[in-house]
Amino acid sequence: MPNSTANFAERLLAWYATDGRKGLPWQRNREPYPIWISEIMLQQTQVTTVIPYFERFLHQFPNIAVLAQAPIDDVLYLWTGLGYYARARNLHKAAQQIQKNHAGQFPHTLDQVVELPGVGLSTAGAILSFAFGQTHTILDGNVKRVLSRHGAVEGWPGKTQVHNTLWEIADELTPKDQTAQYNQAIMDLGATLCRRSKPDCPRCPVKQDCSALTKNAVAQYPVPKPKTKKPVRQTFMLISINEQQEVLLERRPPVGIWGGLWCFPEADETAQLTISQQLSQFRHTFSHYHLDITPVIINSKVKPNSNNNVEEPRPTQWCNPSAPPAVGYAAPVKKLLAMLANQPIVLS
Repeated sequence: MPNSTANFAERLLAWYATDGRKGLPWQRNREPYPIWISEIMLQQTQVTTVIPYFERFLHQFPNIAVLAQAPIDDVLYLWTGLGYYARARNLHKAAQQIQKNHAGQFPHTLDQVVELPGVGLSTAGAILSFAFGQTHTILDGNVKRVLSRHGAVEGWPGKTQVHNTLWEIADELTPKDQTAQYNQAIMDLGATLCRRSKPDCPRCPVKQDCSALTKNAVAQYPVPKPKTKKPVRQTFMLISINEQQEVLLERRPPVGIWGGLWCFPEADETAQLTISQQLSQFRHTFSHYHLDITPVIINSKVKPNSNNNVEEPRPTQWCNPSAPPAVGYAAPVKKLLAMLANQPIVLS
């Protein structure tokens, strides 16, 4: 380890002792189950957003056995609004896998944990260090930012070569003792001081040998993802309303965009449908593209079917927008249901 970073961990641990976050709800004990849930929820999501979801999730599913036995609709319902729904589906699958392969006990080895759906090497390392005090390296988004700046690492961290370089640095800096505290400390540093924008460099415990700060180039690291123009796709959401002011929803296939969520049927074009009203178009943005959604009210006497002939028929249900059932909804669908509840459509 270079001399300039020989006491990197010591400085970080000293800062954590006085300034680190120690009151987060998943830090109340070292049980692996809540730690696992929190680590999955925290993937690409900020702590302040996660906390209320975490509290509700643990109240509804207090342990692995309850989660494994729960209907997927219940799991997705509590995830609605948190985004990246594959995380919820993977949690459910992983709980069932733990019940089947590990007698309901969260596994204790790195190889076993990374076998769980939705768990990568960094997430597994975080869980095992926090829950069992094991020595494992982590490299989440906050850690990448800290290390990219401290070492002035060139290149976008999403590139394999840059990621591998950062992993080597993280592995070298991670101490064999107090690993859990160190891992929490470096994540906290990235979340509270070494922020993406407006970093608080004067208070940083490792500022004295931060290469980006020395070069007066903190804002240039991590190197951002190369900009590409997101493509725009179009879809029609088909809103069928019956005389009871209920709307028809269908459950999407378990994989793919909005997998397992309840949505309005969709169509690429509406030439074959009888449209009674078109609502305002709005845009929903995914990580890789924009989706322009045009909601249309269609003839409720004709049950919409957006499937092609190859797919199995999708489950459907009539739903009262003012009292929707406790299932998972795609964000645009939740938005439309709220709109329909506040401004019911008058059928002609």
